[in-house]
Amino acid sequence: MRYWWVNQNQTYRHEVPGGYLWSPKAKTNGQVNPFYEFMREVSPGDVIFSFCDTNIQAIGIAKSNAYEAPKPLEFGSVGAYWEKIGWRVDVRFVELKNVIRPMNEMDRLRPYLPVRYSPLRPNGHGQQNIYLTEVPELLASRLVDLIGGEARGIIQAWSASEQGLNELYSGQLAWEEHQVKNILTDVKIAETEKHAIVMARRGQGLFRSRVAQIERRCRLTGVSNPEYLRASHTKPWRDASNEERLDGENGFLLTPDADLLFDRGFLSFKSNGDVMVSPVADRSAMAKMGISSNMLENVGQFSTGQGQYLEFHRDMVFLKANVKR
Repeated sequence: MRYWWVNQNQTYRHEVPGGYLWSPKAKTNGQVNPFYEFMREVSPGDVIFSFCDTNIQAIGIAKSNAYEAPKPLEFGSVGAYWEKIGWRVDVRFVELKNVIRPMNEMDRLRPYLPVRYSPLRPNGHGQQNIYLTEVPELLASRLVDLIGGEARGIIQAWSASEQGLNELYSGQLAWEEHQVKNILTDVKIAETEKHAIVMARRGQGLFRSRVAQIERRCRLTGVSNPEYLRASHTKPWRDASNEERLDGENGFLLTPDADLLFDRGFLSFKSNGDVMVSPVADRSAMAKMGISSNMLENVGQFSTGQGQYLEFHRDMVFLKANVKR
């Protein structure tokens, strides 16, 4: 379990009732923002302190890891945001009865502020340029003590293990359904091609047959019986062009558990075939799923096309802790 602080002055009324956090992937100029990248480090069961209008007004428990999703429609008054894709984390928020104002408690909190990426200045004012940042455990303990039994009850009542890896990523699902609708209503796409593209979303049809011409077995487990394998996109269907959605080099044949781990960004592959395991992955859970340590070494060479798609997967899907503390 890790602890996070989110500044929600502008988004509290949407994110807390809606049960999520959402951030862009980068700044408007394209530069990496560490406080957006922290979204990719959140794990189910992590505790999130919601700070708004100088008070901690709610506590949330993360229900999912970060995943790609459009900017929520409620963030603006007009138009849809299907082209503005960012990171979303599903959260179960509980609004507090015992709201606390950290500024009034700085004598108790100041010694535990982190040197870098602190959510508060020494005088108690919030850092407005920060969206999400990690809270050291000692600082989190002091905040819980100040809130009291209400905070302890929220945290103790939650068990991340109840959620598992099959958490429904609602924002992503809505995005994909929107894309399917656009495909089905596009008069420029032939009906047979529409069918193939929509089938490819579930790893079926023409896409699967093209992947099977390149891949004969699961790269991780070695299973070769096609009845036990799924065709998984490397560059996700939601991010790909229609051509990429049907490209056999944009996929692998994986067992269902390996497919889930790869699709959710818990696993990826280096260009030389070495397996990459996300820092937020639960290795004990992976072992129970049948993914043993000897499977997490090297899976063999990739074609040039596969390597290009894997570069996208490593950059935009793989969950990583890549911000220097």
